[in-house]
Amino acid sequence: MVGGDVIQADRPYIQQAFSKAPEIRIEQLAFGYTEPLLFEDFAFTIAAGQCTCLLGPSGCGKSTLLRIIAGSLTRGVSGRIQFAGHNRVRGRIAWMAQKDLLLPWLTVLDNVLLGARLRCTTGPDLRQRALELLESVGLGDHSQAFPASLSGGMRQRTALLRTLMEERPVILMDEPFSALDALTRLKLQNLAARLVKGSTVLLVTHDPWEALRLGHRIFIMKERPVRLSRVFIPPGTPPRPPDLEMITPMYAQLLAQLVEKGN
Repeated sequence: MVGGDVIQADRPYIQQAFSKAPEIRIEQLAFGYTEPLLFEDFAFTIAAGQCTCLLGPSGCGKSTLLRIIAGSLTRGVSGRIQFAGHNRVRGRIAWMAQKDLLLPWLTVLDNVLLGARLRCTTGPDLRQRALELLESVGLGDHSQAFPASLSGGMRQRTALLRTLMEERPVILMDEPFSALDALTRLKLQNLAARLVKGSTVLLVTHDPWEALRLGHRIFIMKERPVRLSRVFIPPGTPPRPPDLEMITPMYAQLLAQLVEKGN
């Protein structure tokens, strides 16, 4: 439950949408406005069909890396980014930002269908799919409501569904739960982990516990030019219980890396 609303079982078309999630390979990436460069000869492989988490302090380049992968930052960038062996292809990436960025003059349903409307591809099938998704996350009774009448958790659920309606095999998430209270954040983490299962996800977070709950693989970004820590692979399958004893030692290791000189 989220905010008193029942979250129903997965819809089969969600799994189908993410059946061809690619590996993302970054090679010889260089970028920076000043010396030393933020990225220099940077290499990173994001596993196909898994959630990879990036931890690090503010300003270390996490969000910048998301923008480079998404193609929204290109000036001054060099290197290669390949999706399953191919160069970047438009339309393969969905983005979920820290803020929900809902359009206040559109209803919940119209916000979820925003991408399809902008592409002029709306139709009864897409509308029905959006309504089923809203029902599955407890927002079925709010499809005609406007964002101003929604709670923070409801707005974030709407933003999450808008991202999923894009049916992209790659999802970039930039601290999407950081503005939520602890209980709502926990529930939205569970929801997100379920709905993006099978997609290639890169999740930026400041919270080691969030990374341990949601990540198949975790890296810490540090230094300048950016370097990555060794990979941390938590036991079990996301979303992991927040009180899982097996991840407690890894939490201490992540904290030690975060406070290490150079971060």
